[in-house]
Amino acid sequence: MNLRPAKSDVRLLAIMEAGTVTGPAKNLIDFCARARGFETEAAGFPSVDTSIITFERSELAGGRDPVLNESSNPFVIAARAAGVETSVIGERFRFDRRVIPALRRIVESAEPSIVQTHNVKSHFLFRLSRPARTAPWVAFHHGYTTTNLKMRAYNQLDRWSLRGADRVVTVSHAFALDLSRLGVRQDRIRVLHNSVDAGRMMDEETKAEAASLRARIGVASGERIILAVGRLSREKGHSDLIRALDALRQIHRDVRARLVVVGDGPERPRIEAAAARLGLADRVMFAGQVSNVRPYYAMSDLLALPSHSEGSPNVLLEAMAAKLPVVATEVGGVPEIVTHSESALLVKPRDPEAMARAIGAVLRDGSLARGLIENAYATAINRHSPEARLRALLDIYRELIPESGRGHSSDELSRKLIERSEPQQCRIEQIHY
Repeated sequence: MNLRPAKSDVRLLAIMEAGTVTGPAKNLIDFCARARGFETEAAGFPSVDTSIITFERSELAGGRDPVLNESSNPFVIAARAAGVETSVIGERFRFDRRVIPALRRIVESAEPSIVQTHNVKSHFLFRLSRPARTAPWVAFHHGYTTTNLKMRAYNQLDRWSLRGADRVVTVSHAFALDLSRLGVRQDRIRVLHNSVDAGRMMDEETKAEAASLRARIGVASGERIILAVGRLSREKGHSDLIRALDALRQIHRDVRARLVVVGDGPERPRIEAAAARLGLADRVMFAGQVSNVRPYYAMSDLLALPSHSEGSPNVLLEAMAAKLPVVATEVGGVPEIVTHSESALLVKPRDPEAMARAIGAVLRDGSLARGLIENAYATAINRHSPEARLRALLDIYRELIPESGRGHSSDELSRKLIERSEPQQCRIEQIHY
């Protein structure tokens, strides 16, 4: 498949493995919509056109040409529906080296201005296959999942892979420090927090869906809903949250609360077992992976984020935009986004009792909750808009291909690009993180 975009000044080729529209995948497709489609010849500003390469496990991967024409992958379907040309390389297993010739061939055919990679596998395969003469490489570091020893071994590959990138974009200063300790040159690291489109989080339809959802799951009068959204992996700390729910009923007997967990992952059996062991099976609802999480924000009283490590969590930003008060652990990029007692209540990780006390304070003090909501919403609007993220990305690309600006200043270029974007052409609901 020829992925070379026509008549664009910045030809961006993104390599990402994704099976669902997770946070990074959603951010990528949203960027495609916001940064393309400009009348560059008339305006004198560059357009940014993005193509995607991804990988998919397939029985057809053993053939001579592993590039697949059809795909049932939700990420591929969403990208193509948004008008983003997407090439799918079939593989027999994870880190199948036989995909390298196809990857190199597609990259060379696309003739990109910038190549960007996402996650460990894409970093590794691109560095192995990178042609001797190719476009600048921007690697996006979203953090690591430490589900098992195999994943930990895969994560170690980034020590080698990321050192070869021209720029490494990560989502928090905490992660940037970790990267420099791994040997990535500090002058190549850029920090870029995630963004949220606050205007899309709540509308009348979402509120109606929330009311229907509360009725469907049987929320009783006076019952408070604590929401947790995220992949059920060990570093997300959901077992701590179960223990916090147990502590909450001991500390605040007047608070009747139910925990709703949105998301799925390998830790689900352990979390369910912990809830049963503490006699909380009827107080915890596992919603699984859902296609539209907004009604869950709208029906809830509080978001709990009990992670042991985080970068720039989309769920935190979405809760802020949904005007839902937040209790979170003070890890990674979380305190870079919210301030304790001003826009959220922050507690130390792995401390269920501290989290229980913070949750109880928010649920029992309406004035506190309203203050946190107001300040958090203002922060989401002013500091974490998609437009701000677009400006920052354009600045990074201009560092590597300064001629793309055609002599215009970065601020002016960014402003014009944003004004001319049409995000409504690529609206995708978030599934889980």
